[in-house]
Amino acid sequence: MALWGARFSSSPAETVFNLSRSVDFDWRLAPYDLASSLAHLRALGRAGVVTEEISMQLEQGIRSLLADVIAGRFTPNDEDEDVHSALERALVGRLGTVGGSLRAGRSRNDQVVTDLKLYLLDTLTDLALLIDDLAVALLTQGEKYVEVVAPGFTHLQHAQPISFGQELAKHAFALERDLDRLADWRRRAMLSPLGSAALAGSPLVLDPEESARHLGFEGTVDNSIDAVSDRDFVVEALFVLALLGTHISRIGEEFTLFASSEFGWVKVDDAYSTGSSIMPQKRNPDVAELARGKSGRLLGNLVAVMTVLKGLPFAYNRDLQEDKEPIFDSIDTLSLLLPAVTGMITTAKFQIERISDGAIAGFALATEVADYLVRKGMPFAEAHEVTGQAVRLAESRSVGLESLSLDDFSSVHPLFGADLIPLLSAEGAVRSRTSVMGTSPASVSAAISRVRGRLALQRSQLGKWRKQMDEVLGQ
Repeated sequence: MALWGARFSSSPAETVFNLSRSVDFDWRLAPYDLASSLAHLRALGRAGVVTEEISMQLEQGIRSLLADVIAGRFTPNDEDEDVHSALERALVGRLGTVGGSLRAGRSRNDQVVTDLKLYLLDTLTDLALLIDDLAVALLTQGEKYVEVVAPGFTHLQHAQPISFGQELAKHAFALERDLDRLADWRRRAMLSPLGSAALAGSPLVLDPEESARHLGFEGTVDNSIDAVSDRDFVVEALFVLALLGTHISRIGEEFTLFASSEFGWVKVDDAYSTGSSIMPQKRNPDVAELARGKSGRLLGNLVAVMTVLKGLPFAYNRDLQEDKEPIFDSIDTLSLLLPAVTGMITTAKFQIERISDGAIAGFALATEVADYLVRKGMPFAEAHEVTGQAVRLAESRSVGLESLSLDDFSSVHPLFGADLIPLLSAEGAVRSRTSVMGTSPASVSAAISRVRGRLALQRSQLGKWRKQMDEVLGQ
């Protein structure tokens, strides 16, 4: 069913209809479209555009249709152009011509942007809960291994000894920022465009603020032209999801390395591994690899919509139909990916002895030696040079710094004393970093406790938003 066409002498060419048709992907907006229709119906009733009797018929028809849509009893047909035309066809079919009364005072232009905002407010709340699950899984594993010493890396080279619990927990802090960004996104998305109509507002809808309240928004937009053309909220959401994908990709990269024979740091559970069709021995960390690979898709969706928006003039343009598939795809992708990565983290078995074996390899205690000299009063630049000489001596003997004797150190510089030797251990190096952000077990445990508290507050807020959206959709 088309919502236009009387002024045309013929129907669109089949190729044009097929190009224009969006119901195959925008049908997921149907529950939100019906929720906004209820709010719009109330506005028409208050304005006296529809009688109380017609309003009651329409409300009953909308609620019945919503139940059928949710249950899968009503679906679009081959003639429907988009979600809006499919739903109007259903209402007209059930109620007669009165079913078309809802079109008064609104346009698909403000209708679709309202639907899309409601959809994102709903689904991104669910996605945020999955992000929180992953962050908590990482913190739970991190807490188990706070006391385990591991090599830290920069440039993929051994750097300094660290707490392995801190290594695992670091990803939770990035995910917390993703949750913060989603909350910040929500603040800007909470303005209703319903009532903007095609672009100029409508003389039939005099109180869009009331419709906004019924839909759970905190207010209305101030400019109807901006309202129907604005897709900033889509781009912002895509950016947050692309950055989230980047953070998950880093987890995937590290677990791919951890699971390799060269590292041997983790055994990925059978439920989160796959095998080879030709090599019977293979145990592939496919979840980690897919986590890494999906980031390109998420970034591509962001670039696609940014490119669509970059040159659009004035108000609504049909180009904006291209906003939906990328954001739908990003949400679908992450809805599949996040639980799988969370499961991989939760069930992972870390090989503690293997992890700790390399904690001081690659002269990782060199910074301890330099810091020792600084505490003795030597400027760090000079301490850096002196320590480099000690490293060169150890390297010439194919041993680590911890294997040098006091006489060896004294031959490099007389400031070295017997109190240096007890410091040359991975455990000592880790425990010495006691600042609030440091890698000592006490510092790491305290940091994990703090972020757990913040995540708990965020989860509580997400629960309130979840309840609010349930009320909107069930109004």
